[in-house]
Formats: sequence, structure tokens, C-alpha cells
Amino acid sequence: MSFLKIADPQIYKAILNEAKREHQKLELIASENFVSEAVLEAQGSIMTNKYAEGYPHKRWYGGCEFVDAAEEIAVERARRLFGAEHVNVQPHSGSQANMAVYFSVLKPKDVVLAMDLACGGHLTHGHPHNFSGRFYNVVTYGVSKRTEQLDFDQIRALAKKHKPKIILAGACAYPRIIDFQKFRKICDEVRAFLFVDIAHISGLIIAGLHPSPVPYAEFVTATTHKTLRGPRGGVIMCKKEFATAIDAQVFPGIQGGPLMHVIAAKATAFKEAQRPSFKNYQKQIVKNAKALAGALSKRGFRIVSGGTDNHLLLVDLTNKGITGRDAALNLDRAGMTVNKNLIPFDKKSAAITSGVRIGTPAITTRGMKEPQMETIAELMSQILNNLSKNNVVSNVKEQVKKLTNQFPLYKDLIKRMEK
Repeated sequence: MSFLKIADPQIYKAILNEAKREHQKLELIASENFVSEAVLEAQGSIMTNKYAEGYPHKRWYGGCEFVDAAEEIAVERARRLFGAEHVNVQPHSGSQANMAVYFSVLKPKDVVLAMDLACGGHLTHGHPHNFSGRFYNVVTYGVSKRTEQLDFDQIRALAKKHKPKIILAGACAYPRIIDFQKFRKICDEVRAFLFVDIAHISGLIIAGLHPSPVPYAEFVTATTHKTLRGPRGGVIMCKKEFATAIDAQVFPGIQGGPLMHVIAAKATAFKEAQRPSFKNYQKQIVKNAKALAGALSKRGFRIVSGGTDNHLLLVDLTNKGITGRDAALNLDRAGMTVNKNLIPFDKKSAAITSGVRIGTPAITTRGMKEPQMETIAELMSQILNNLSKNNVVSNVKEQVKKLTNQFPLYKDLIKRMEK
């Protein structure tokens, strides 16, 4: 990055400071992760220069032979990883991947049955200010009050009552295994398409630690960051019969030229996900989430649904008299980054919340295991039980630094940048 340091020292400094922040803090946001330096190189490559509207060998511009090769490699690697019939790697984000699916089979005002955001759904699953909630008639399902897990009796009843054209499964804050076969059966009963958003659990699915929706769903979308540990972007998988419609909705439907440097980075991440070490990494993510949930529960924190099956956990702070917003702010002061999050049947607003969402992908990338989860739970407990005590924050912050220094991140990159 020597050129940038000379050309734009302000941006160079911002990037260096971000690298230091990522190293010095415990990243516990479930939707974030740290890519390899190989992925960084691919995304920062010369392929950012090439405009490549269209698809391989069917571009609007010439000079695409090498970006064609990169996109074909990305598509084939993703197809093999997920066992999909058709793959499109061009979506700039998970949101745009979801938009392309909706646009491929729905008309405005069509009925969509999706998960309530308060129970774990995503903005693109029907939030009233999102395109999904503005364009479509979204009916929501939730979880059982008793178990805080998916209530398939309710889902079936809603499907029969509202006759949705799409039933959407998948979530951004649901800590349990999702039974896609049950969703398929309900879809068949009401003649609906099954659309599954696996943005959060794609890495777990690749590793065989969560059931795959690909055999059951017409459409599957994912992001390439989070558990997959690639660059920020989206991907769509679908049955062959929908391939033409999906491709047409991505381009020219909702996007122009694809980001070829990002697609190259996606291809690199897909290759990394083929390695045996990736499965072991995913196993450790789940072990860490379970260990962290257990350690927090032992310290008096209520874990939504009683635990976790995947990479994340939701902590209900009601019994502590703390809001999710205050918890997230104070934890960040001490070097632990989480996000405030609604819990099922939350009585507080989305801006305040009664809970926090905690994820283990990023800290697992650093090499942390179960003993460190016990340490992190203790540090979190110290902060959340002593919100008004600055001396506690200072002490915990020092302990966080000691822990992160034991598991360095981008150490060589930071050294090179500081020269």
C-alpha cells in the first residue's frame, strides 16, 4: 500500500487505524469475519478496472477474457460447494441477491410469508421501509413463546390462510437448526416457492454442520462474508428452470456491471472453503458458540431458546435491568464489539432492544477456542454487571488487549503499513 500512503495519507491512516481496531478488539458481531490476506489481495486487484456487463462470453464490452475466466471459476467452485444446479455470483450484496429472487417470480403486492424481524428475520424479509415490505404483502411467522424456536404449526396455518407465492426461510438472528424439509412440505401444500436465505449459515452448510436447503428450495441466497469468510457480496443458487429468470433479474434487472475484483475474491474464498481445514474451522465456530452460551448462562445471563446450534447466540438482558443498546455501548468501550438485538416478543423498540446478538466466527478465525470463551464470558459479565464503574471498564480493556495480543490478526500487514 505504499502508493496509497503517498497519494492519500488520510485514507491510508483510516485503513491502518481500522486494521489496528480489528486486531485490538474482540469482534463478536455474528455477521462479521476476517478474510485471509489472499482474499484481500484478490479484492484489491487490477480486476477492479474492468467493466464486464453481462455474463461470461456474452459481455457488452470487449477485453473480458480474463474476467470471464475468474467468474467461471467462482461459479463452478460455488456450484460444487453447495451442490447447486445453477449459481450466479454477481450480486453486490445479500440484499440484492434477495431482490433478484423476488423480482424473478413475484409481482407487486404478491404475498410473501417470512420470519418476523423480532424473531430473527432480516430487513429484506419484509421490513416496512425496505423494498421487500414496500413492494410485497409480507405476512410474518414467529417462534413459539415456550421454546423460542420455529413454530411450524403456526407457519402451516398462516400459509394455508394467506396462500403466499413465496415462503422464505432463513434468518439473521436465529440460533437454532432450521428444518428445510418441513418448509418444503408446507410449500407443497399451498403451492408456494421455497426461498431460503442462508447468509449467516452458509459456511456451516458447506461443512455439513447444518442441513442444506439446496435439495428442497427453488431459490437459495447467501452472502459470501460471515461464516463463509470471504469478501462482502452475495450469491444466488437456484434450480435450472429458474436460471434464465435469475440471471436476467441480476443483469440487467437490478445491477449494471459486476464487481469483478470482488468476484475474484469470492472465487478465492470458495477455494479456501474446499479445504479440510475449513470444516474444522466451522466445527470450532459452533463449539465456541456453545461454550460461550454456557459460560454466560452460568453467570446468570438468559440465553434465548436455551442455547445455540450454530454460530450465534442471543442474550436476553431483561433480568439484568440493562437494555441492549446500553450493553453494546459499554462492551465496546471495553474492547468487545457486539450488536444490540431484538429478542422474541421484545417489549422494547428496535433502537433500544432487550438483548444483544453475539457471534463466534471472527474470534474463531483468530484461533480462539473454548478456554477463551470462558474468559470472554467473564469479561463481558464484569462489564454488564458494573455499567457505571469506569475502573472496571479500564481493567477489562487491558485484559482484552492481552487476549487479542495472544491471537494476533493481520500482524504482518500492520507492520508493513506502519513502516
